[in-house]
Amino acid sequence: MSNAILVINAGSSSLKFSVFRDHGGGDPVVTINGQISGIGTQPVFEAKDAQRRPLAEKSWGAGEAGDRTALLSYLLDWIEERLEGATLIAAGHRVVHGGVRHAAPVLLTSAVLDELDGLVPLAPLHQPHNLAAIRALAEAHPELPQVACFDTAFHRNQPWQAQTFAIPRELTEEGVRRYGFHGLSYEYIARRLPEIAPELGDSRVVVAHLGSGASMCAIHGGRSVDSTMGFTALDGLPMGTRCGTIDPGVLIYLMRKGMNAGAIETMLYNKSGLLGVSGISNDMRALLDSSDPHAQEAVELFCFRIAKETGALSASMGGVDALVFTAGIGERSAPVRARVGDKLAWMGVDIDAAANEANATKISTPGSRLPVYVIPTDEERMIALHTRKVLTGR
Repeated sequence: MSNAILVINAGSSSLKFSVFRDHGGGDPVVTINGQISGIGTQPVFEAKDAQRRPLAEKSWGAGEAGDRTALLSYLLDWIEERLEGATLIAAGHRVVHGGVRHAAPVLLTSAVLDELDGLVPLAPLHQPHNLAAIRALAEAHPELPQVACFDTAFHRNQPWQAQTFAIPRELTEEGVRRYGFHGLSYEYIARRLPEIAPELGDSRVVVAHLGSGASMCAIHGGRSVDSTMGFTALDGLPMGTRCGTIDPGVLIYLMRKGMNAGAIETMLYNKSGLLGVSGISNDMRALLDSSDPHAQEAVELFCFRIAKETGALSASMGGVDALVFTAGIGERSAPVRARVGDKLAWMGVDIDAAANEANATKISTPGSRLPVYVIPTDEERMIALHTRKVLTGR
């Protein structure tokens, strides 16, 4: 007999899920991946096995478009029919914001949910959808334990200097501080790197999580020391449609020109970043394939900022022993990695062109003073591991 863990990552109109089997030794093993897309319009359910072979597909009409409880009830019933003797012991959720209090995953109760509701203003584009899925699943299957795994938790023990804005102290005490995000991804890389490169040991590593959402983190001895994202997931690197770091004076200027908070929020989250600079696309592949000079400027700005932040994060640790690329762009875009490597030649980075093109695990040459790795992230596995520990203590 084995256990099964459902992992859920809920967005505004989609819900991604994975099912992990836990046989009692080692890491849980993923057996099913899938998603429900089109929530709110015309939902479509798709599932694949661990080898990415199709298992099922189903669509619903507009009448059930927004009924998350019904959709999650269908999902749970479908999964339980395919457990083959395993027992579903819990659902683990990616929850973007855990605030100041939560530095570790937590078993969800009504009191915890109320507390997390209070953090919605800190992550208005993510937190409500995370919590909506939790509540819908609780309504559909109230007996199933649920665990919240926070994207901010990995950064909670950063030095106070890395968390603090130079603003009036009462605002800091109110919760206006640097939280950092993508913590589940960074935690996985911190766990995986010693297995790949044991010689790094208690090392100082800069990790670049590069995707549609992009950030970087300084990790020393497996712990977060500093990160590029701050109070919100807008800060730091330019992203697919998000601006990254911006002078607050720009926002004051826009307000004085008559833009309200909603219009500014839409611009910064949805119309900026690679899309805003290029005027073409938020997709790095499309920009790299384009001959439009604005597309090339967007790529150059992205790579420039990655190199710049690498230097800053290295300073936070008093040096750096390795650089790691991860997430969609980081794992699959050799041109981006090559450009960043060129900009970091002064730090001793020397990229092996053939290894880089092959997306090898180690893409630096033997003579590179700073080793460079490509490590696929696995936030879902991290959530499964945390959920198992909360439920079983191991």
